[in-house]
Amino acid sequence: MPFLQYKCESCGKKFDEYVKVYTDPVRCPYCQGVTRRDYSGAVYSSTGQQSKKCSGNCKTCGGCR
Repeated sequence: MPFLQYKCESCGKKFDEYVKVYTDPVRCPYCQGVTRRDYSGAVYSSTGQQSKKCSGNCKTCGGCR
């Protein structure tokens, strides 16, 4: 289950959320607004090590290494 970063389009707050699938819609926990994935933070592999090759954009990813 991925732990992803989001930013609310309504209130602008950033937060982290566990999701089953990276394409699942996520609502802002503060205002229930629509959110977008936020790719500005650090990305970690499934081993817990920071990944230097991953952009955080799962749509273009070939898998964590």
